Amino acid sequence: MARTGGGYRGLVINHVIRFGPDVEAARAEGAPIVALESTIISHGLPRPANLTVAKEIEATVRAAGAVPATIGMIGGEIVVGLRDDEIAHLAASDDVVKLSVRDLAPAAAAGADGATTVAATSAIAARAGIAVFATGGLGGVHRGASSTFDESADLTALSRLPIAIVCAGVKSILDVGATLERLETLGVSVVGYGTRRFPGFYLTDAGFDLDWSAATPDEVAAIVRAARAHDVHQGALVVANPLPPDEQLDPALHDRVLAEGLASLSREGITGKDVTPYLLSYFHHATEGKSLDVNVRIILRNADLAARIAAAL
Repeated sequence: MARTGGGYRGLVINHVIRFGPDVEAARAEGAPIVALESTIISHGLPRPANLTVAKEIEATVRAAGAVPATIGMIGGEIVVGLRDDEIAHLAASDDVVKLSVRDLAPAAAAGADGATTVAATSAIAARAGIAVFATGGLGGVHRGASSTFDESADLTALSRLPIAIVCAGVKSILDVGATLERLETLGVSVVGYGTRRFPGFYLTDAGFDLDWSAATPDEVAAIVRAARAHDVHQGALVVANPLPPDEQLDPALHDRVLAEGLASLSREGITGKDVTPYLLSYFHHATEGKSLDVNVRIILRNADLAARIAAAL
């Protein structure tokens, strides 16, 4: 990909980007903006909670002093700052395509409606000059990847996109240790927010140490500024924001449900990009909604922190 002044440009994102009115105004004024993904709306949460939570995420960003830019595709057009009716459409439709970076061009040519993953949202946000992105948990190396080679496109996207991503680590259904190794190999900086331990999405602590931490949004902003000033490596900064221990999913429940879910996954022969939504859905039903409550707390906390980092920048 060739770098441009506003971010990165490639064949997959050369199509016209439409900015929502609030985002367009924020760009003109130099106001802080936070990018938000749309797969959590279409594929990550059950209906009707998905639409309710999408509204809560945007409200949280606004309350913390930034403008939300939910990113998706409507009728083949990339939109940065989806309108309320467009978010409602993605939340309710059965025909929304899950879009990683590789899918953007084919989906645009087909005039599809699509929801962007972490990788695609990061690429579009960087192209639009948005510096901060809030999500729930990153994709990564799947369990058994030594034989399946199943790794999320999030990893390679993070290696080349200059954006700060606030998350609760990687999804605990993945191989967390292998994912951290890949992030190190790809040169992606990982900073714990208020911690030197890497969070595991539903879990406060995934069992791995971190080399760096930051205690305030200003400290995170300083790291972003240092990366820009050095201009040595234009990769992402992962800001790992753990849940407080009393808000995490019960670890014993988590481990039991994960083992059951992985066994069910194997029996049904589910692979590739269907693995994560399947396991998240399995968690939701097997924990009687407890995992959904945790998931919502994660994304709202991350949206708040991302907005405060964007304001500090």
